Amino acid sequence: MSSVLQPAAAEQYPPTAGKYRPVSSHLAIAPPVSVVIPAMNEAENLPYVFKSLPDWIHEVVLVDGNSTDNTVQVARELWPEVKVVEQRGKGKGDALITGFQACTGDIIVMVDADGSADGGEILSYVSALVSGADFAKGSRFANGGGTDDMTFIRKLGNWALCTAVNRKFGARYTDLCYGYNAFWRHCLDKIDLDCTGFEVETLMNIRVVKAGLKVQEIPSHEYLRIHGTSNLRAVRDGLRVLKVILQERSNRRALRRRSPQSPMLDAMRGEVS
Repeated sequence: MSSVLQPAAAEQYPPTAGKYRPVSSHLAIAPPVSVVIPAMNEAENLPYVFKSLPDWIHEVVLVDGNSTDNTVQVARELWPEVKVVEQRGKGKGDALITGFQACTGDIIVMVDADGSADGGEILSYVSALVSGADFAKGSRFANGGGTDDMTFIRKLGNWALCTAVNRKFGARYTDLCYGYNAFWRHCLDKIDLDCTGFEVETLMNIRVVKAGLKVQEIPSHEYLRIHGTSNLRAVRDGLRVLKVILQERSNRRALRRRSPQSPMLDAMRGEVS
């Protein structure tokens, strides 16, 4: 599924080394990495986002949510090879699903367009994946992570929702509603995303656990949005996240009633490494 080659090995086996791309002084990888950036009227923030992206990335997929500013033009100026995809629906979940479908890389990374994420952290996510994880989940509350952009109410809500997911699905998450994640492309076949809003991150986190995928949390620091205002609404979107949790729990109970072997399946799907 993954390939890692240390620099010394690359010198020893030159025919193989050409297939690998150095991503740090100690690590080279073979899998191509796609970065998906959903954006709507983020022209002012894109210079900060693209500046932090590593140059070894295979492709950048910008999903334009019908921007009325020059978001697309700025993206093409900053990253000439950028793949621009027009979003036909609405919502962050819809934008991400559209972007995932356009990716050609084996590894997919989700990055927000507001400048709150450090693209340099992608190395940590990719390292976790090529080392054996299926899903590398960013966490602002894991040891080494942090956030500059969360009110007390949002922190409380995130904690409550995260606790609910951990208890109901057997996860061990420290953060739930965070959009900086990376995963192997094959994961999409197992989580079957079908939501349109900000609750998409929660749905992904629940379904990777239910699918029995190996998850590794990556400490991440969330910075303040640089320009503009967020479309996130704490109460509205918090209720949508809660609805997803309840629906996924109900679906799990229905599966248990249909299958006599479901307790064993549930135990297997509840493992998070």
